[in-house]
Amino acid sequence: MNFEEKKKITLTLIRTFNKASQLALNLRKAGLKKEIKSDNTPVSNGDIEVNKILTSKIQQITPNITIISEESTNHKKDNNLHNFWLIDPIDGTRDYINNRDEFTLNAALIIDRKPAIGIIAAPAKKRIFYSYGLSSSYELIDGTEVSLINEKKKYEGIKAVSYSNELKPEILEIYKRYKIISHQKMKSSLKFCVIAAGEFDMYVAEPRACEWDIAAGHAILEHAGGKITDFNGNEILYGKPEFKNPSLILKNKNIL
Repeated sequence: MNFEEKKKITLTLIRTFNKASQLALNLRKAGLKKEIKSDNTPVSNGDIEVNKILTSKIQQITPNITIISEESTNHKKDNNLHNFWLIDPIDGTRDYINNRDEFTLNAALIIDRKPAIGIIAAPAKKRIFYSYGLSSSYELIDGTEVSLINEKKKYEGIKAVSYSNELKPEILEIYKRYKIISHQKMKSSLKFCVIAAGEFDMYVAEPRACEWDIAAGHAILEHAGGKITDFNGNEILYGKPEFKNPSLILKNKNIL
């Protein structure tokens, strides 16, 4: 798949993401129907309906590429996947259900086990980010495409986002190594976007969550000049057993 094909797919899906984002907000306003899944995490009718919209459109425009979604059992036991979609229709479902605003809609195209396209919408914040190649990572602001590739900035200190306010010792050790001066809790994939945009600088996490939680953000951050590795500096590849994540260190272009 060449650059222009990836660009066309991405721009087509942005319209679908806008439609799905509005539906997510409308369903929440009307009152969500909630259940607890077998892994003890919540799911709502909003997750399911958004999943239908995203998977339907993606299947229409790339019918020969496998789709893996958090809210579907299809293909989750497939082995040796190299080219496939990863979808998390709503990341941060608890925030979504509890009327908070950091939840996101996510889709990533994986090519040769690496993220080639990433799209993330944060409907309640009216933000949408997307990328389809190196140096082609953007936020759409009031209908205008704004590149996330900016001049490097000088910082008085490095700011991080964190999954929890209670940091584990191995994470605190990494914070000390990079001289991080402050951190702010942020649960959804929005953390990748604010790091790509230079609003924060780092994110560090022990092995947790699944590939559909990070793939779209990985594409957006890496295509904006940032870097994502595990704690040992290894590249993050996709299609691992059970789609489980390793440890993560996210850094934006300003501190590489």
